[in-house]
Order: sequence, then C-alpha cells, then structure tokens
Amino acid sequence: MRLQLERIYQQPQNTAGYRILVDRLWPRGISKVNAHLDYWFKDIAPSNKLRSWFKHEPQKFPVFAEKYNLELQANPKTSQFIQLIQQHLKTEDVILLYGAKDQQHNQAVVLYNFVKQQLK
Repeated sequence: MRLQLERIYQQPQNTAGYRILVDRLWPRGISKVNAHLDYWFKDIAPSNKLRSWFKHEPQKFPVFAEKYNLELQANPKTSQFIQLIQQHLKTEDVILLYGAKDQQHNQAVVLYNFVKQQLK
C-alpha cells in the first residue's frame, strides 16, 4: 500500500484509500460530504503562529519546513499520527489531504516527507 498526497480541491484520484485531512483549518467551499474524509487530524498541522508567519510565501518555505519539522518532532500527537498511518497502510492506501493552492510549498509536503522518513 502507498502513502499519497492530494489537494482536497481536486477530483479524488483514490476514494478507496484512507483519506486524512492534515490542515488545521477546514478548507473553504468544501462540504464534509464532498470531502470523502475518513479522519481530520488537525492537531498534526503547523501551529497557528508558524502558519501565520509562513503565509504560503515560497521564499519562506525552507525555513518553514525546518521549523515545522521541529514542531512535528516535539508534537505529542505525532506518534499517534504515525501509528494511524501504519495501521491503515497494512490494508489500504493512505491519502494526506490539504487545501493549499501551491502544491510544492505547503505544510502537507513537509508532513508527507516527515512521515516517509518515519516509516523507513
């Protein structure tokens, strides 16, 4: 089974997998029915302070990624998040969903890479 990353505003590529929203804020214009979510794990998202500082500005992304990785290492919910993913990867794909427009410079990319490292 695979870990995947997908923007929630796009047509779902795989609704059969376990779909986890990893944003702290609910994405605008998406109904809970249309999201096809299995879980909303908002506690794994960056802190409000870090999110507000970053403002999705690509030039800040390297520093943001570094700071978010530190938050993930210190977050008491991180081990629960990793366990949830490991459990579901045994039987199905796991899709991390995010709302950001920039598909390369966002918190879900950092989280995806962090999780991939943890699963090795």
